[in-house]
Amino acid sequence: MDTQIPIGQPAPGFTLPDLAGKSHSLVEARGRIAIVNFWSAECGWCERTDAQLLALTQSWEGVATLLPIASNVNESPALLARAAGKRGLPFVLIDAEHQVADLYSAQTTPQLFVIDREGILRYQGAFDDMTFRQRTPTQNYLQMAVEALLAGRQPDPAQTLSHGCSIVRYIP
Repeated sequence: MDTQIPIGQPAPGFTLPDLAGKSHSLVEARGRIAIVNFWSAECGWCERTDAQLLALTQSWEGVATLLPIASNVNESPALLARAAGKRGLPFVLIDAEHQVADLYSAQTTPQLFVIDREGILRYQGAFDDMTFRQRTPTQNYLQMAVEALLAGRQPDPAQTLSHGCSIVRYIP
C-alpha cells in the first residue's frame, strides 16, 4: 500500500460500480485523459475543490474523463449520493473494500492521478498548492498537468504531495 506507481508507467486497470450499480472501468477512458480522483463526501478539502474540478473537466469535455472514487469505509451509499448530488457529480465509483485505493497507494481525499490517452500515469498528487499553511492556492496542479498533456508535453511537476483527509480503510 505504500509503494507509489512510478510516473511514466502504465496505470493499473480497475472496474468499479457507481451508486446505481453500473460498472465503469479505466479502460473505457482510453483515448482520453483520465482523471482519477479519490473523493470523500465528508472531506472539506473535496468540498472545496469539487466545483473547480467539475468546471475544468467540463471545459475538457471529449478529451478528459473524471472518475471520482469513494474508498472510505465509513461513508454510506446514501451519504455519498446526497453529497454527489449536492455538488453536481454525475456519478461516484464505489471502492467499498478500498482495493483501488490500495492499488494506487492513495492516502488522502482528494488525491488525483492523471493518466494519458495511452493509459500511462503522468501526474499524481494534489489538486492545487493550497496547504494547511498556505490558505490561498496559487497553482492548479491538475489544470497544469492536463494542459501539458493536451499540448504534447509532460506535466511539470509530475508529482506533488496531496493534502486533505485520510482515506478511512478500517473502523475499529
